[in-house]
Amino acid sequence: APPKCPFCGEAAGRELEEHVRARHGHLLDAPGTGNTEQLYECPMCSLTCTNIQILEEHVNLHLEEHNFSEGGDMRDLELAQQLQTEEDERQRSEEEKREREEFEKLQRQYGLDNSGGFKQQYLKNMEREVDRGRMQPFEYHKRKADMMESLASGIDDGRTKTSGVIEALCKYYQSENKDVRRVWLSAGVDHFHSSLGDRGWGCGYRNFQMLLSSLLQNSFYNDCLRDTTLIPSIPKIQSMIEDAWREGFDPHGASHFNNRLHGSKAWIGACEIYSLLTSLRIKCQIIDFHKPTGPMGTHPRLFEWILHYYSADNEGGAKVVCTSKPPIYLQHQGHSRTVVGIEEKKNRSLCLLLFDPGCSSQQMQKLLKQNSDGTGLRLLQKFVGSLKEKQYQIVAVDGVLSLEEKAARCRASQVLTSEKIP
Repeated sequence: APPKCPFCGEAAGRELEEHVRARHGHLLDAPGTGNTEQLYECPMCSLTCTNIQILEEHVNLHLEEHNFSEGGDMRDLELAQQLQTEEDERQRSEEEKREREEFEKLQRQYGLDNSGGFKQQYLKNMEREVDRGRMQPFEYHKRKADMMESLASGIDDGRTKTSGVIEALCKYYQSENKDVRRVWLSAGVDHFHSSLGDRGWGCGYRNFQMLLSSLLQNSFYNDCLRDTTLIPSIPKIQSMIEDAWREGFDPHGASHFNNRLHGSKAWIGACEIYSLLTSLRIKCQIIDFHKPTGPMGTHPRLFEWILHYYSADNEGGAKVVCTSKPPIYLQHQGHSRTVVGIEEKKNRSLCLLLFDPGCSSQQMQKLLKQNSDGTGLRLLQKFVGSLKEKQYQIVAVDGVLSLEEKAARCRASQVLTSEKIP
């Protein structure tokens, strides 16, 4: 290819020198001489050369250096992009790992990790008790046989039940507790506490057993409960909730559990209790106290609602009112309890009486022998300042549904199942 002019890039061939001289050269006085000599100035660094070939070689060096620098910049850019891509992938991988670990943690916490249910936990905990010397082998085998019989029949074995507490409270309040102006107690209810098979996750099921024990003592609900004459075991309750889902109750909640409870350690809450009760034609409602209504994160409106529930049809002047009202299911994040009554103190403050599935039979038995000083009663009492969770839900029973009303509530539960207290 003919040589090109380093100044304008035009092909000049053999006449390159003449081309440069004519187009780009100029005469300069050579420093320190009296002669006039033609010099050529580099367009990139202003260096002067006396020969056009020298200038061309000099300019080519500039061009090669420029091309090398550009190539280096490109390589640096590619390397930076590669490093950034690798860093993004690493962060994305770590984020996915954290999300997966958090999800698995929540699955374990809420019993959705496919690690087995009531039966597996019961056997595992009994084996641990034997290993620690807290249970004899013969007792292990006896309790295992009882547990298997209970699971086969679907009936609770009654090992965690305490009866007669409401009646004992009624007698106590009639003769003692001088600071109480009035007290309202629910209808009779048995206390059930968590066992080796459901410790850590069974509170919702145990509270349902408490509520059901009260309904079974009330002839008003005989027609609804003709197929449920005894307290069901926890696995049986799980199957009953699944049956309610199959009827169409709360499809959104059912999807949360992948439509399966039986054989798991899944926690249940107010929506599952509502679905189960309604499927049995028991009229109930969920009330959602979704934010505190008093100072310091307290919920005085919750207490006022419960007071109205128990006192609305019992306005007589008696100090102790043993109502026919069923107990109330009370839910908050991580735990649930059963409301069995409410005190109104002489200073007009309110105090709930709660059955907690976390209390053992030994603790509840003390209430059957209530001392005159009422110290055992503190196990049940919760004042306004004691309930400071962010949100509470209650499920309250208030009658029986017709088949048409049940069907209507089933349809409604597919949209909304709770009323929020503003």
